[in-house]
Formats: sequence, structure tokens, C-alpha cells
Amino acid sequence: MFTNDQRQQERTGKYGSPRFQYLQELVSQFQNTTDEETKERILANLANFAYDPYNYNLLRQLNVLELFLDCMTEPNEKLVDFGVGGICNSCADQANVAVVSKFGGIPLIIQCLSSPVRNTVNYALGALYYVCNESNKEEILKPEVVDAIKRYAAAEEVSASFSNLAKAFLDKHLSEN
Repeated sequence: MFTNDQRQQERTGKYGSPRFQYLQELVSQFQNTTDEETKERILANLANFAYDPYNYNLLRQLNVLELFLDCMTEPNEKLVDFGVGGICNSCADQANVAVVSKFGGIPLIIQCLSSPVRNTVNYALGALYYVCNESNKEEILKPEVVDAIKRYAAAEEVSASFSNLAKAFLDKHLSEN
């Protein structure tokens, strides 16, 4: 069993890692570029950092969750995809869920359920699975949202991942009602 200090050293190396500075630099690059491909690459990179619980606090300090939400309103489908992917990756943590809720992320996630991009729908289903809790379930468990999720649950032939994620959501959040 590793201690927290050992786990951190394992992730950052013997001399530590300037992880905060690196993430800060990515955010700055994103904000300062006008090139869409560069924005996509940087946002994908940030979304990958959102997988690791070690980074959660850093992402909150740098307002990366808000950046993900902002990108979910863009016309560029790749930015929407990476934005909701970053939200999905980070929302196993309830402090991140609180940020997403506070900054209006739930309607943005719900909107992604109707995306033409399969990955975006998968991320939206996963994000809703983690985001739905006592404080926001009325906002999420609206009839039109539940109907959409039930349609995904029934669509096994179209997409096993849609179906499995939707069934997991329904099992977790509707069996309680």
C-alpha cells in the first residue's frame, strides 16, 4: 500500500513536476490562440489531465472546468466533444460536480445528448451519471431527458456503449425514485 506522499512522488518523479505551471501554460496557450486546430489539441490535452484525481484541485484553481463548459457552447464540434469529455473525466469528484452545477453545466451536458458526434453523446451520458445527485436531480431527471436516456438504453444494436451507459444511469438514478 502506498502512502499519499509515495503516490505523489510516483506521479511527479523524484524532483517533482511543475504540473500546475504546465497546466497554467496550456490554459494560457488556449486563451491566446485563434487557431482552431491548436485549440482542439490543447483542449484534448486538458481533458486527458482531467482523468487523474491528482489534478482535480489544480483544474479547479485554473478554472479549467469553466473552460470546458465554455467550449461546450462553441460551434466547433471537436471543442464541444473535448469540453464534455473533460467534464465527464473530472466529475467523479463531487467538488468538480459542484463547479459544473454552479456554472450552468447541466443544461450544456443535456444538450450534448442530441449531438451528431457519438463520442460527445457517450461523454454526456457518462457525465450525467456522475453529476446527477440529490441537489440537482430535478434538473436532470426531467421527462424529456429521461426519455432520451431510455431511447439510448434501448439502442443496443446501434451502440452498445450508448446502451450500457444509459442503462447504468437509469439503474443508478431511477431505481432510487
